[in-house]
Amino acid sequence: MNDSDICFFERPFPSANMVLIKDRRPTLIDAGFGSETEETVRLIRDAGVEPAHLDMIVNTHFHSDHIGGNCHFQNEYGVPIAAHKWEADLVNVRHPEVCSAEWLDQPVEPYSVDRRLSDGDEIHTGSRTFQVLFTPGHSSGHISLYEPDEKVLIAGDLFHKHDLGWLNMYREGVTALHRALESLDRVATLPIRVAYSGHGPAMDNPGAAIDGARRRLEKWLIAPEKLAWHGCKRIFSFALMIRNGLEKEKVERYLLSCPWFHDYARHSFRLEPEAFVHALVDEMIRSGAADWHSDRLIAATPHQLTSASWFEENNIRPGDWPASELSFRK
Repeated sequence: MNDSDICFFERPFPSANMVLIKDRRPTLIDAGFGSETEETVRLIRDAGVEPAHLDMIVNTHFHSDHIGGNCHFQNEYGVPIAAHKWEADLVNVRHPEVCSAEWLDQPVEPYSVDRRLSDGDEIHTGSRTFQVLFTPGHSSGHISLYEPDEKVLIAGDLFHKHDLGWLNMYREGVTALHRALESLDRVATLPIRVAYSGHGPAMDNPGAAIDGARRRLEKWLIAPEKLAWHGCKRIFSFALMIRNGLEKEKVERYLLSCPWFHDYARHSFRLEPEAFVHALVDEMIRSGAADWHSDRLIAATPHQLTSASWFEENNIRPGDWPASELSFRK
């Protein structure tokens, strides 16, 4: 195989990037946001692989922009899903914390995990073997995939070319930052020729991106408020994207309905939530994360518009999911 057999799809929000391994056992890493499933199917077909012929979908972690297509591929084509064992168990027992979807107020359609992955496991695609690397931080069950022969790293949201995945201290714990640093240190020891991350372009100089991500995390260690701003702006931007913005009179009501907003207001910024509304909106505008279009607050990051009909029909949470035939397995 060569690089042409690894298809990297750089996708706009609300979907994460995908990697398709075209081999005797075609394998898809991550499956985009649920509203973009038709586009996900088209991309795979245009690359020469029928969805029904996928051997497996591997999730780097269970946030909605990476796993939203799982439901369709599993139900329509019977494609097995693989994920780190900790996140697999939460998904399969329908735990209320699954995907952090309730806390984040993000829609996630139901799916189950068929293969539980651990650090050191291998994903065989036919002529390639990818090593599973446990790289927590962005989520407690985050994994990366490494192919040593061609020195290819699929990094998920561990780091990006000019950024890194936000860190959720309220669901992953205050040591999430330390775990992210350890994960970066681990992949930094690998010989990497090219790296593909969950957002942004491919990296032909991944060492520089890893070093940049490490420097930023080290700054956050001594300035935790910057870590908090990075997180809550990312969450609110995503909410604006999947809702195609919010009318001015609805912004406060929406924010006050979100568990994440209350946690950041009270614990990170020592403010009552009502007082944090204006602080967050002002910072979104100041930093260029959002802007007013007439009386509607719109995310500034380029993104695909989400169909209002899709959102209305599929705005569900794990608490709405039917029971899974799979359950916790040792």
